[in-house]
Amino acid sequence: MKDNSEIILGIDPGTIVMGYGVISASKSKISLVEMGVLQLSKYEDHAQRLHLIFKKMESLLAIHNPAAVAIEAPFFGKNVQSMLKLGRAQGVAIAAAMMNGLHPTEYAPRKIKQSITGRGAATKEQVWTILQHILKIEEQDVRFYDATDAVAVALCHYYQNSNALLSIAKEPVIKTKSKKTTSWDAFLTQNPQRVKK
Repeated sequence: MKDNSEIILGIDPGTIVMGYGVISASKSKISLVEMGVLQLSKYEDHAQRLHLIFKKMESLLAIHNPAAVAIEAPFFGKNVQSMLKLGRAQGVAIAAAMMNGLHPTEYAPRKIKQSITGRGAATKEQVWTILQHILKIEEQDVRFYDATDAVAVALCHYYQNSNALLSIAKEPVIKTKSKKTTSWDAFLTQNPQRVKK
């Protein structure tokens, strides 16, 4: 691909709704390739849902040929049955990626939110707003946040495995004599070069 772009597939696993997001990332540009959901609620048989997750993963891997797969790790909930089903969905997604020669990376939900918004406790709406800005997505309404969560997983993986965040800070860190500043006035006095006019 041009500009050494890397395709990253993000997955938000689930046996009712599985979100997926594909991004293209290079040093100069990050863009959304595709995002969507696999809806499984109409299938009552749990094994059939897992089979459909596997088939969807196979399809996404064949179409996009990603260099990396990132998966949201399940959070610990009180409902044991839900956790078991979620773990199975995640396992199927991991197995599909590994059968295609990729070793998926897992990220905790809090880590993903922290990576995208700077806050581990950010809401799904806040994550979506930041994604729209970063990826220049014009559409406003989202039917399933599972899809946007999957895009966030992919972007988190990119940030964790590149120097993308370092390029944001163009100014070098300037050490001051005093380690403590008691007010903004004192800080500005010690760091006049940080004031933009």
